[in-house]
This record gives sequence, C-alpha cells and structure tokens, in this order.
Amino acid sequence: MLNLIQSGLGGLIMGVSALTLENGVMILAGGMLLYLGIRKDYEPLLLVPIGFGAILVNMPLSGMMGEGGLFKQFYDFGVITEVFPCLIFVGIGAMTDFSPLLENPKILLLGAAGQFGIFLTLLLAIGLGFNLLDAVSIGIIGACDGPTSIYVTSKYAPHLLGAVSVAAYSYMALVPLIQPPIMKLLTTEREKRVKMPYPERSVSPNLKIIFPIAVTVITCLIAPMGTPLMGMLMLGNLMKESGVVNRLTKASENEIANVVTLLLGLSIGATMEGSAFLKPQTLLILGLGFLAICLDTVTGVLFGKLMCFLTNGKVNPLVGAAGISAYPMAARVVQTEGRRYDTNNWLLMHAMGANTGGQIGSIMAAAIMLSVLKGLGIG
Repeated sequence: MLNLIQSGLGGLIMGVSALTLENGVMILAGGMLLYLGIRKDYEPLLLVPIGFGAILVNMPLSGMMGEGGLFKQFYDFGVITEVFPCLIFVGIGAMTDFSPLLENPKILLLGAAGQFGIFLTLLLAIGLGFNLLDAVSIGIIGACDGPTSIYVTSKYAPHLLGAVSVAAYSYMALVPLIQPPIMKLLTTEREKRVKMPYPERSVSPNLKIIFPIAVTVITCLIAPMGTPLMGMLMLGNLMKESGVVNRLTKASENEIANVVTLLLGLSIGATMEGSAFLKPQTLLILGLGFLAICLDTVTGVLFGKLMCFLTNGKVNPLVGAAGISAYPMAARVVQTEGRRYDTNNWLLMHAMGANTGGQIGSIMAAAIMLSVLKGLGIG
C-alpha cells in the first residue's frame, strides 16, 4: 500500500524531475515573446500564440508535439501542407488596397528594390556553410513577410521553421526601430524634405478588378512555383474589389484569418522545443535575418535616391524604405520620418504604394527562388 502511495505521489513530480535546462531556457524565451506581444504590442496576434505555444511544448512529458499530440495535429494539417500560410494570404489580400500603387505604377520599382536583401543574405548564408535549401529559407526572412517565410521554410528546411518564423515576425514588429537609423544615414537633409505630388487621376473600379487577375496570370507564368502564394493573395483582393462576395471577404479578413493566425502561431511555437532550438545555428539565423531586413532597407533607400536623381528630385528616397512586405508598418515609418524633417510633408500614400509593391515583390522573390530550385531538380 505504501509503495502505491509513493508511486502515485512520484507521478506528481515527474514533470519537475524531467525538466531540462533547455526546456527552462525556452520557457523563458516564450515568456519574453509574450512580454513583447502583450506589453510592447509587437505583433501580438502572432507573438502571443507563438510564445504560449513555446511554453507548452517545453513542458516535460506534455506530448504536445508527440505522435497524435494536439500541436502535432495542427502542424501536420496546416504547416506541412502549407494550408495555413495560403489562407493567411487570402485574408491579407482582402485587407489590401492596391490603389496607391495603381495611381503611381513606377513606385512598384521600389517594391522590387526592397527585396535585394533576400538574395544578398542567401549568398552570405551559403558562404557561411549553410546548404542551398537552408540558405534559401534564411534569405527569405528578408521578405519581411511571415507567411512567405513559413511557406518556403516548411517546404525546404522544416528543421529551421522555429528560428526562421520567430526571426521573421520579430523583425517585422521591430521595423519602426530598425529602419529609421538607416534612412537617416543614407539620405541628405534636402532629400528628406522632398515633397511628392499626388496623382490627380483616380483608379477605376474595372482596373482594380483586372489588376489581381493580371498579376496572377503574369507572375504565375513567370514563376509557377509561387502560384499558391500569389494566387491566394490576389484571390482575396479580387473578392474585396469585386464587391459581390462581401460575406466571403469579411470572413477572409476576420474569422478565417483570426482562427488560422491562432493555429499558425501555436504551430510555430511548437517547433521551439529546447533541444532542437537551442543551437549556435539559431543565433546565426537570427543574425542573418536581422542583416536581411537591414539590407532590404538599404537597397530600397538607395534605389529611391536613384529615382530621385532621375526624376530631378520628384521622388523622396525615404519612400524606398517602404518597399518591403511589412504592411502597413513600413509605410507608417516613412510617414513618421518624413514629417520629422518637415511637418507638412505627407508621404503616406506614396509609401503605401511602395509597401503594397513590396508585398507583391516578396512573393515574386520567393516564387523565383522556388522555381529556380525546381529547375535545378531540387524542388
């Protein structure tokens, strides 16, 4: 009888006795993500479920990521199959307004320039000894686009998914801190004060409907491996602009997006198990991801300076910093920085155009890399 009691009481402390140092560190890391999401309001919709998921998966003997475990079910259904990132893009498309881009199409070039950090970081990762597939997954952090990073990494380097996802979403949230010093360093006082005129023409409803269809057809013919991402983004936007499926549009940007965001966050957190996550490689990935975002900003601003020169001072180089996919945070940063030097300088709509161009550009960059890998017989 005494042995039974001792065995029963021993079961109550099994979790404590099985707790490892790695588990403890990752529980603290999960707590830090919760702090950033709750107290600092940094991407709370993702960092809160990611942080709590990291805490739960590091609870000893929880079985959350074991065979048949709750998080394993979420992960296998939504991440491995790429369903979650694609559904997120439907919601993003339903919430995106491409009008600023259509009013000033040349601003799309800034969205393309803002993706160079992806390829520069890819080359650097290869130089540091990562294999090609790992390097592609690390480089895509530079897209500054969580769903795209998850899509590419889950396809080619699922063992890096936790580090890449945390880096992507954390740096998205930190864009207001990362970009301003670079913008200030690379532009002159005169360039910072450039005022950009607003186009007087308005975008017709028909053009708004044709645009997502045309973009889908053209980009998917050029880089077919990006069809799921671009197709879902443009489907969401087409539903919004058509105005005939309001129920689907509202569901995509609200209920579906909210549920999928929750499950995606938990699934990412579930990949942050201590023994797999705490490696020197993880710190290197986080460092390369930070560098990728910085390089995106540098190339965007430098291209903005080139456009400023070619247009005789009609483009403010600061707008180039918005050519990434962190929507609408990057555009707000440009507006804030522009008004810091001239309170009457309103760059927001131009920056929004570059920002939406960055969304398209980030998917195109991913699609090009995926298609090239497919052509090499790797994808």
